[in-house]
Amino acid sequence: MKARDLTDLLLLAAIWGGSFLFMRMVVPVFGPVAMAFVRVSGATLVLLPLLLLRGEAPLLRRHWRALVVVGLCNSALPFMLFGYAAYTLPAGLAAIFNAATPLCTALIAWAWLGEPLTRWRSLGLALGFAGVVGLALNKSLSASGLQAVRFDAPAALAIGACLLGTLLYGLAANFVKRHLKDQPAMVMAVGTQATASAALLLPALLTWPALNPSPRDWALAGALAVLASGLAYILYFRLMTRVGPTQASSVTFLVPVFASAWGALVLGESVTLPMLLGGAVILAGTALVLGLLPRRPRPATA
Repeated sequence: MKARDLTDLLLLAAIWGGSFLFMRMVVPVFGPVAMAFVRVSGATLVLLPLLLLRGEAPLLRRHWRALVVVGLCNSALPFMLFGYAAYTLPAGLAAIFNAATPLCTALIAWAWLGEPLTRWRSLGLALGFAGVVGLALNKSLSASGLQAVRFDAPAALAIGACLLGTLLYGLAANFVKRHLKDQPAMVMAVGTQATASAALLLPALLTWPALNPSPRDWALAGALAVLASGLAYILYFRLMTRVGPTQASSVTFLVPVFASAWGALVLGESVTLPMLLGGAVILAGTALVLGLLPRRPRPATA
């Protein structure tokens, strides 16, 4: 991985880590469907003029079928599913399921695209996911979050929604590699957000909140649209075309680390030793997945 790709990965993790703070405040106001629509439609409005200035609009028409699939699987459906789960599950548990994205991506890449699962990459995936589980459980237990969860039918539906959303993320990442890997990141970002907007328009109108959200809520929703969907998906698709779906999706390992950091900086949340240890394990696992750690070469055989 080149320095530019690593910079994109860290910036993307920082943006999506901060987005968790916004979603906690905005989803209860808008609801999961309307919030997903505001997020993708706002990103489309911001990015579309840039695409037109770059002269890449004809590529949207040429690849519209593939962009529809990715828009549904990577934005419209997962945003609604995780938004629905946020009503029942604490953020710690949602982070665990979201961080399973690289695992799903790697397994789908192995089964569908024949991408090998090396022992180092497998170890990195296992370490990264274990670190996320430890970090999320530590935060949830310290806030008595898990104790408040009753594993009844609503909880089962919320967990199922998270698992389905994670599976869709993994499927979309590999679909991009198979059908869109040579396309500019701006084309994929605009195309997927535009198609997601079209798919969510009618459901959002039918579920629009009865009370108009406040200017503060609209500002937070706008930040989600411009940063967490607009800029973030340019970075994500650029990473995917350069380093592959599994490595790009490893950003979800880092999202809880940055979410904890933002919580400490913005909300004054305490940083504990278990949190630091969990973060270190996540970083080590991510480095293995990305091939950043030096590996001792195998001895030559005669």
